[in-house]
This record gives sequence, C-alpha cells and structure tokens, in this order.
Amino acid sequence: MSSLVVLESRSVLRFCRVLLRPGIRLYTAGASVGDVLLDVCLRRRFILGEGLSAASILRGGHSLGPPGIQMKKNLIKQWWEMVELSREHVLPIDTSLHPPGPTGLPRQDLLQGALRHYVSCLELVNWKLPFGIAEVGKCFHTIADGDCRSGERTLGSLCWFCSSKTLSQWRDYWLRHRLLWWRRFAQVPSGFGSSERQDMDGVRAIDISYDFPWGREVVETLRTMDDSALTQMHAGSTTRLRGRDGRRSVLPHLLWLSSDLDRGWLAYISDALSENPSPPRTVLKFHPSLAPIKVALDLGKGPAVDLRLVCQGLASELRASRISVWPGYLDTPQTPLERLFIKYDEMGVLFTVLVSDVTLESGLLHLRHRDTTIRETLHISKLRGLLAQHMAAANTL
Repeated sequence: MSSLVVLESRSVLRFCRVLLRPGIRLYTAGASVGDVLLDVCLRRRFILGEGLSAASILRGGHSLGPPGIQMKKNLIKQWWEMVELSREHVLPIDTSLHPPGPTGLPRQDLLQGALRHYVSCLELVNWKLPFGIAEVGKCFHTIADGDCRSGERTLGSLCWFCSSKTLSQWRDYWLRHRLLWWRRFAQVPSGFGSSERQDMDGVRAIDISYDFPWGREVVETLRTMDDSALTQMHAGSTTRLRGRDGRRSVLPHLLWLSSDLDRGWLAYISDALSENPSPPRTVLKFHPSLAPIKVALDLGKGPAVDLRLVCQGLASELRASRISVWPGYLDTPQTPLERLFIKYDEMGVLFTVLVSDVTLESGLLHLRHRDTTIRETLHISKLRGLLAQHMAAANTL
C-alpha cells in the first residue's frame, strides 16, 4: 500500500520528512508518467499480469482485476446510454463471435454483423431512414510482433444508415457529439482530439484519439461508406435494401462509428492520474459515473464486532440504491487511517465512510471526500440520501 511521489531535485528537502512515513513509494525524477500509471494499475489490481508494458496492454495482452472490470462496465453503460438516448431508432443487436461461413474465424470488427442484419432492422423501423444499429462485443486482432498470435478487445459499434444527401451532415453531427462525449468524463478534456485521414482502401475516416504519456492513440474511428457496403453483403436485387427518406426511396449510405472501449478505459485511467504534492499522494480522480467504487466502508475506534454489523447494514442499504461499496470493514487487522486513505485514493474511491464508537452512541459517522480530503460528520440516516444526490448530480456533468 503505497503512494507515488515524483520528486524533482529542488523539492527533495521539502519532502525528506515525508519519506520516513510508512506506505510512501519514492520515484526519482526520471520516472515517467507512463511508469507511474502502469505501477498504480498493477498494484491496485486494475490490471492483472506480469511483465506488462504500455504496448502489451494496448494489444490486449492483459487481464482485468476487480476495479478494472467494474470501471469498464461503467464505461460500457455510459456508451449504451449515449447511443440509446442520443437519437430515435437506434436498435441494439448481439451477434455471434464467429460469423457464419466456411472459415468460422473470430470476428475482427462489428460492422459485418450490422450489415448482415440490416434488412431485419429496416423492417422494424418501417423502412424509414435514418436509423442506427448498435452493438458492443469482443473482437480479435492479429498482434504484429512477429508471432502468429491474436489479442482481444471490446468494441462499441454504431452503424448509422441515411441518404447520400444527408451523409455529410450526419458525419458532422456524430463527430461533434462523440468528441463531446469523450471529453465529458475527462479531467483534462483537451487530451481528446480528432484528425482526418483516408484508409488504405480510400474510405474517409476521422479518428478521435487520446494523448497518452507515451503518445497519441486512437480510441474511436468514424468512417463514411457508400451503398456498396450493403450491396456487397446482400447480393441480388436492391429493392429490399431501400429505405424511405421523406417521400423518396433511396439506397442508404453508411456512417460507421467504432469505439475501442478497452483503449478508452485506459485513457480515462491515464486522464484521472493526479499527483498531489501536499500532502503527497497519488489520486485517480475518476468522473463519478466511471469510478469503479463509489464508497469504501471502514472501521474507526470502537468494538469491531458491533461496528462491522453497522457497516454490513449500511453496505446492504447502499447496494440496494445501486451504489458500489468496498467492504474495508472486513479487513483484519485494520489498516491505519493514513495508509487507508492512500490506498483508496489510488483506487479512485469517491468517498470513505468511517464508522466508530461515536456511531454506536449517537449515529454520527465521518465522510471523507476523495478530491478535497475534507472530512465531515453526518448522521447515519442521511448517508444514502447524500450519496444518491451526489451521483444524480454527477450524471448531469
């Protein structure tokens, strides 16, 4: 359990006393932000594995630990909410990992599934354009390191079908909408940017990328395609492929949005990493909607058996309100408060709740805020309402 302190030579004297405190990990000025990021991810079990580097993680050569998988689930939830709430007639599908065909190879993207089921979805919307088909799922890709290996990643895909006349308008709409979405959850929104290019096959593409400590990496790509995307998938007459754009019957063009949610997950961890010099601590300042753990429940001074019963009741109450809880009260022996706060800050926990003998006597407990480190006292009966109000407000940020 340690925090990361990057020390420049001019500040060594100021921090010399800090180094004597337990639980503080010292990094020299030569330690890169990328090294610090990977160290925190491994020690706090966002990522599982050994001998990992930024390159191996970007290739998908790692596993996720408990806080990592919960944060990824939160990101996927936000992605779905964006898709379902942004426009009418966005239809979710869930296709096979192994597309039908003689080879049966695992899919490398989610585009083919949307094209394959286009006709069925077109019928559901009564042949009216525009409409979208959305999916989140695992895909595989070849790792270009000289070995015949494949990595896996979780992608989010939205295929937006519209007339050729409105394609450029929809491209501008979705680019603006998606860039705002990525920036919405960031501590430093300018870390996300966009650039335009052409694929090797001449398809126009716009990349949304994030500025990692080791360089910019693409987290999402928007591509525009003509009607050949559909006609190549569905041979024969194009009559059943036509949709209604107002009074006109048209063969739709396509805007395909593909989000790399694994890389996006890592981008938000990188964005959240914050080094506070006084007091020295490393904090993952996740947006409340993405934070894997909202509340940690722990014991202060007092009879441990009785305090654990109070914590168990609180935990059940909070989980019933869909507020994720870390059961620190189950740890034995109990961790000193200073090291406890270091641990929870590095895990990105929004609030730490301390139950003590005062709680047993008067119902009062302590609530510590991650970002301000301020501790306030409130009655146990008001905790759920305060946290629910905080989370509701965070969803509007």
